[in-house]
Amino acid sequence: MTPSARIARAMPPPSTSHRPFRILIAKPGLDGHDRGAKVVARALRDAGYEVIYTGLRQTPEQIAAAAVQEDVDAVGLSILSGAHNSLLPEITRLLREQGAGDILVFAGGIIPDQDLEGLKRAGIDAVFLPGTSTKDIIQYLRGRLSAA
Repeated sequence: MTPSARIARAMPPPSTSHRPFRILIAKPGLDGHDRGAKVVARALRDAGYEVIYTGLRQTPEQIAAAAVQEDVDAVGLSILSGAHNSLLPEITRLLREQGAGDILVFAGGIIPDQDLEGLKRAGIDAVFLPGTSTKDIIQYLRGRLSAA
């Protein structure tokens, strides 16, 4: 048994319902680097979340459809390509259009400070910049999903 497996089991379940919270991790656009997304996905899984990773080069339509189909509680978007101002708002728009506007959407990646407010107005609840600890992301999700 790995130490992280022991830690994951020792932590209280991240959901008060009958199932663990479900988190979709997605890489929108043409970005081909997914190490950060995989690190976050594994940390969330080890913390007791059910994680669905969509893989690289997903369109906003694919991400929104997967979120609805998988009945997720949150969507985490990882973007490094610079297309965040067009792709991320499109995903939140599509979720609202499909009746899933209540899904929590958060993002991570290389996003300039001057773009953060616009993304928040578009429905991105939080943006995690390079260097953010996975513990901070887990703490954020516990707080936001427990309050929902």
